[in-house]
Amino acid sequence: MDTPSYTRRFAALMADWILCLLISGLFARPMVDGWAPVLVLIVAYTFFIGLFGQTPGMRLLGLTCLSYDNGQPVGIPRAFVRAVLLALAVPALINDSEKRGLHDRASGTLIRRYDPAISKA
Repeated sequence: MDTPSYTRRFAALMADWILCLLISGLFARPMVDGWAPVLVLIVAYTFFIGLFGQTPGMRLLGLTCLSYDNGQPVGIPRAFVRAVLLALAVPALINDSEKRGLHDRASGTLIRRYDPAISKA
């Protein structure tokens, strides 16, 4: 299984963060109200990862976040756990070859390169 680099993963997160800043600007002042972009991040990650297995930033950078067990999207509850832990900046202590952080272990997810051929099967 192709495990993506930390650089690619971080770039996807930054792309998503910029989108969250822009969206939160529609209803709050994200540079003053620090909670707004974090709330948007949690909602977006819960929705996109839970139902589709990738956020817009992940799609842009060719990544997917699926269930460790069966390779399918994890659903809303598990995606919510992952999103909250990510938003709380739970350190991604990586100690295995799959580069799974604590938020991935807690939610049973795995980040890998996106392969459109697999997703259509």
